[in-house]
Amino acid sequence: MIRFRTDDIEMPSLDERKVSKWIRLVAADYGFSVGNINYIFCSDERELAVNREFLGHDYYTDIITFDYTTASTLNGDIFISLDTVRSNAQMMGVSFEDELMRILIHGVLHLTGQGDKTPETKAQMTEKEERALSKLRG
Repeated sequence: MIRFRTDDIEMPSLDERKVSKWIRLVAADYGFSVGNINYIFCSDERELAVNREFLGHDYYTDIITFDYTTASTLNGDIFISLDTVRSNAQMMGVSFEDELMRILIHGVLHLTGQGDKTPETKAQMTEKEERALSKLRG
């Protein structure tokens, strides 16, 4: 089950059924089914608090993924700062909706084992995001 909820911010406009179907398609591309994925939309301040409390990091970020995947079933909690998504969209010259879709699938890709800590893996992640986004666009 894929759930979308908010912590301390208004829910973004989202076709939850369409997005959930897309997430399942992308997961299947990597050999996974979807168990329980919880998206928690929040503010920068809430994201920072989660980053400090659970990861020991003292900086803002757009996404924090807690991976509980077992065998071939994706499970996880994905915190997304809508404040940072909005500012990243402006900085990159894309719509908020496009950036939100990119970050939603970014979390799923992390759950499938994709990394982004080195320049090489970051480039691979971007390519995989683009491939996934093309599925959503049709």
